[in-house]
Amino acid sequence: MYCIHLFVTLQKQSFFFMDKPRYDILDGLRGVAAVMVLLYHVFNDAKSFFVWPTPVNEFFHSFLAVDFFFILSGFVMGYAYDEKLKASTLTLSGFVKRRLIRLHPMIVMGVLVGVVCFALQGMTKWSGEEVTVRALMWATLLGLFMIPSPASMDVRGNTEIFPLNGPQWSLFFEYIGSLLYGLFLHRLSTKWLRVWVACSIVTIAGYALMIEDGGIAYGWSSEPANLCGGALRMLYAYPMGLLMARVFRERQPKPLHGHVFLYCSLALVVLLGLPFVGSKDGESIYQLVCIFSFFPTIIWYGARGMVTGKSRGAVSILGRLSYPLYAVHFPLVYLYISWVQKSGFSYETSAQPWLAAIITIVAALFLALLCMFFYDEPVRKWLNSRKTLNSKP
Repeated sequence: MYCIHLFVTLQKQSFFFMDKPRYDILDGLRGVAAVMVLLYHVFNDAKSFFVWPTPVNEFFHSFLAVDFFFILSGFVMGYAYDEKLKASTLTLSGFVKRRLIRLHPMIVMGVLVGVVCFALQGMTKWSGEEVTVRALMWATLLGLFMIPSPASMDVRGNTEIFPLNGPQWSLFFEYIGSLLYGLFLHRLSTKWLRVWVACSIVTIAGYALMIEDGGIAYGWSSEPANLCGGALRMLYAYPMGLLMARVFRERQPKPLHGHVFLYCSLALVVLLGLPFVGSKDGESIYQLVCIFSFFPTIIWYGARGMVTGKSRGAVSILGRLSYPLYAVHFPLVYLYISWVQKSGFSYETSAQPWLAAIITIVAALFLALLCMFFYDEPVRKWLNSRKTLNSKP
């Protein structure tokens, strides 16, 4: 997200507490994708538990926002850290501290919100089986330390590796991607990075087309095939983002003015919002085209764009809100799903579930704002003021 030569006119603040200018549009696009994930979980992911009417399929592909996040993270890390790590002006331990400070405060908050919502839900699995306080404590401990829960310790009963806050699975792979980058990927030449990306494209495409259910919507479950799919998503997306960052830095494309954020946002909303395409193979191909072509293109043009005028504030808020929203929204969705299950309302004849869905969305946005202003940003600022990040002079 950072480019000294192209964006010297942008404000000098950093997503990773560095002195390079930031790409405001990419920050904003992260926020757009986070909102789409929220809508997906409220209006589509709930189909696993009860039947929805047809219109909610409009948010069907928002799970692909995870792949967008992964590619964007690779791009960000390439610009933020490549030169410092290669020149040894930033140590591996300093890099790890930066990532922990950036990610872990909201992971802790997401788990704690998950505990509260699980207690409010009634301390029961989806099947109605009661969960002991001891089992909840174990699930909490595993979540706080980013340790995937085995099926035997799943307090919800649907094989989630982080049952108190389901989307935490992608943050688990985010950590793995960050470690791979700090230990190994940043050392690869651009030539070998291209080879890595090419091999990962072939591997994930073969997986998506050959697996029984098709597609790449995997990574959240303790089932081996599901975990494997999540790993493949990360092993393609992070190096792809890193490769894009290197090529972008080498080519230094001209900045784009105008409504770049609007166009990129519309493209992202359309891609993530399209309904199921109609067949397993067709669906798999669509998902692969998104992650191989459409998402990298949006990130490339977003990196070239510049935000000016009144839109800067809105784009900034979207970027700042994106991670808190992603980290804390799903426990509220759990509550919503539980309420609908127990109430027995019909979506065809009653407006109450739709009203509750809107309330859930508003509550998630409000909670994310509170976390952003009063927890995430202050805590990260305090942590960075307490210690140096092992960056050598």
